[in-house]
This record gives sequence, C-alpha cells and structure tokens, in this order.
Amino acid sequence: LATMVESSICQARATVMIGKKWLPAGSGPQTFSRVQIYHNPSNNAFRIVGRKMQTDQQVVINCPITKGLKYNQATPNFHQWRDARQVWGLNFGTKEDATLFASGMAHALEVLNSIADAGK
Repeated sequence: LATMVESSICQARATVMIGKKWLPAGSGPQTFSRVQIYHNPSNNAFRIVGRKMQTDQQVVINCPITKGLKYNQATPNFHQWRDARQVWGLNFGTKEDATLFASGMAHALEVLNSIADAGK
C-alpha cells in the first residue's frame, strides 16, 4: 500500500471508528489496528493508514491529511477528525500511543500549513 518514497513518521495502536455512531471501521471482529502517518517527501503529502493487527491485515483507514484539517483530542485516549466523506475516530490503546500520534499529526499539519503559506 505504501509506495517506496513514503516513510512512516509515527505509528500507534488504536481501534479505528467511523461515523457519528462510532462504529468500528472494516469488517469482522473489532481489533486494534496499527495506525501510521506516512509522509511522501516528493510532493510533501501525508496520509493516515491503518491495518488491523491480524493475519489478513485489513486496511481500515487510508485517509489523506489535508491543510486545515481540525484534529480534535476529545479525550486523552480518543481523538477525532473529519474528511470530505466522514468522521473518523481513533480509540488508542494507551495514552502514550495517543500522544505520539497527536504529535505526528501536529507535525504533518505544520508542514502542510507552511507550504501553503509559502505559496501565497
């Protein structure tokens, strides 16, 4: 799924949730996913990719991070945001996972905003 030029800037363990009712993303039993933020330096793009931590490694999220995305740390363990299609939530395994992922997200948004400002 990740191309050769992309590199993971952070990873965390979380259950990926979607929609206003917070239903688990993907099919089958609800399990933790390994959620990573990938950076593509060739075009300075970032995206969030999550795969279930089980044998089939089902992809449950593949979401670009766009400039101006509002990342909401609703609780220490539950963070949320929306893209063009839906609302996403991450229920982290630990507070450390949540903190790590939030700082990766902050870095990505900082880079995206600085590029946008430079282009004005």
